[in-house]
Amino acid sequence: MGRSATHPSAVLSARSGERSFDEILWRAAPAAGDVESVRELVTPTGVFSGEEVAIAAELVTETLERGSAAGYEFVFAERVSETRRLVGYSCFGPIPATAESFDIYWLAVHGDERRRGLGAALLARSEAQIAAAGGRCVWIDTSSRDDYAPAHRLYRAAGYREAARLEGFYAPGDAKLIFAKTLAISGAPDRADGDPRR
Repeated sequence: MGRSATHPSAVLSARSGERSFDEILWRAAPAAGDVESVRELVTPTGVFSGEEVAIAAELVTETLERGSAAGYEFVFAERVSETRRLVGYSCFGPIPATAESFDIYWLAVHGDERRRGLGAALLARSEAQIAAAGGRCVWIDTSSRDDYAPAHRLYRAAGYREAARLEGFYAPGDAKLIFAKTLAISGAPDRADGDPRR
């Protein structure tokens, strides 16, 4: 996670290459109910501290109050089979004082939806929005703790590489891992080394 966002990074038709998600409504604009829905989504994971949960909700609140000036963008995934329920979301934004770099601050999936490809779909949709906004380099800060291992696997499977490890950053024995990916520009090949700094 970047800026003050902390470290988790724990539309009705499918995009090209994405699994079909029946009864999932995708949207980018936050609504007032999302503040509590995000809190309810990230709390039961047991991965995030109370402070982190509060920050996740705060970023939605800030965006509702300030709009695009807040600097945060979202992808929300709602299951609409019975009552609409938030089952996953991502939060990302441009990194100040950079030309093409974006941070993905949060990516969370409801426990009932895990291992069904929803996390990968959220990540792909986030990258598509980042590319559409002129982003080229994507960064994800996360914890090295074992309970973040599924997130690490997701990032690596999506083409991210571990760009840095800062030992003891969050706490003794809890390093900050920085994952990075360079997005392909339409019509241009991916860089072989995957280094987003070039």
